[in-house]
Amino acid sequence: MTNTVLKGIAYHHAAIKAKDFERSLRFYQKLGAVVDFEWGTGTDRKCMLDLGGGVRLELFADGGDDYVPNGRIAHLALAVADVQQAYRAALEAGAVTVKEPQVMHLPSTPRKVSLCVAFVQGPDGEEIEFCKQVIPTI
Repeated sequence: MTNTVLKGIAYHHAAIKAKDFERSLRFYQKLGAVVDFEWGTGTDRKCMLDLGGGVRLELFADGGDDYVPNGRIAHLALAVADVQQAYRAALEAGAVTVKEPQVMHLPSTPRKVSLCVAFVQGPDGEEIEFCKQVIPTI
């Protein structure tokens, strides 16, 4: 099926708020995951894991013991051809703005990554990210 509303859509990643970041990182690495890039420190630490086959998983270090309304999954991320268009379409469909479209320049290693992202909240409170990797202009 071709999506005629969200052009160029593809699965990008799911994000997990890890209760124990290092334990979760080791677990996924034992399953063959490779750290693609990472940024932040302490409870702000994050990394993008490449699980192969186009599947990615983002780990957040701020899981803690607190109840998380949408579980340990922080958000569903969808790669799209046009973040602005996908964001507008979601709002028209009844979503609520969480974060308007913007370019994020991640202080990541071993390479710098820039993403155009927008976040909305779906009908059950789930957070959805629309994203597209962009070439940073320096």
